[in-house]
Amino acid sequence: MASFEQHCQETQNILGKRYEAVHKWLDEFFLVPPYGTRHRRLRHHEAGIREVERLFGLEAAKAARIHILMDLRMEGWRDGDPFPCDEAHFVDLGLW
Repeated sequence: MASFEQHCQETQNILGKRYEAVHKWLDEFFLVPPYGTRHRRLRHHEAGIREVERLFGLEAAKAARIHILMDLRMEGWRDGDPFPCDEAHFVDLGLW
């Protein structure tokens, strides 16, 4: 799992900004029971990206996609695999 700093550095490298608030929002439930490491099902999908756009703007949505792709790839997801649409689809894909 990528760390907060790794996510910030990746968006800094690609978009020129750290987007700390976006990374915190995406991982808000990481240490919250009952989710823990299964927190990704809540916001790491297209519906989560749309919510980031609504809350933080279009550029922030790009940062959210980078964050999510980084996490998915660390779990074995590959380009070309279905990208999760929402929480139910995330679970159906067996991602967590």
